[in-house]
Amino acid sequence: MNTYRSFLMLPGMDGLELCQQIRDKIDIPILMVTAKIEEADKIMGLGLGADDYITKPFSPTELVARVKANLAQHERSTAKAGGQVVQEIRFGDITMNTLSHRVYLGKQEIDFKNKEYELLYFLMSNPERVYSREDLYVRIWGLDAAGDSRTVSVHINRLRDKVEKDPANPKHIETVWGAGYRFKP
Repeated sequence: MNTYRSFLMLPGMDGLELCQQIRDKIDIPILMVTAKIEEADKIMGLGLGADDYITKPFSPTELVARVKANLAQHERSTAKAGGQVVQEIRFGDITMNTLSHRVYLGKQEIDFKNKEYELLYFLMSNPERVYSREDLYVRIWGLDAAGDSRTVSVHINRLRDKVEKDPANPKHIETVWGAGYRFKP
C-alpha cells in the first residue's frame, strides 16, 4: 500500500495528491484535517503543501477559527498595504512581486506555497527585525501560540532551500539563537 494513501486515507486519491493538485491550480489556504497525530505526519503534510494541520478529534469552534484565520491571512497577503499597492520587494537576488504573487531568485521564478510566501513576505517587509518562532506563528498562521510553532521552523527550512545559495549557511534568513529569525538584506 502506498505510504501516502495510508497517510490521509481518502477514497480514490490520497490527500497529499489532492493537496498538490489544488496548490498547482489555485492559491488558496489548505487546511488538513486528519487522525494522524505524529509530529512526522504533521511535518510531511505541511511540507507537501498544507498551510495548516488539525488532528481529530477537534472542536468545531477550533476548526472554524483556523479556517477564518487562514482566510484572513490569505486576504491580508493579497490586500493593499497602507492604501498603496506594494508592487515589488527586492533584496540582493531575491525579488517578490506582490501583485502577481511571484518570487524570483535572479531571473528564475521559484514556486512558493501560500504560507511560505506569506512568511517570506513578512520577513522581507521587516528586515533586520528578530521574530520568535511563536510570534511568527501568530502573525502568519493567525493562531495563538498554543498551536505547534515548530511549523515555523519547517517553513523557514523550506524558504532557505528555495532562496539561499547555501541553505546550511544562510545569507538572508538567519537564525538568531535563543531569539528567533530575521531577514538580512
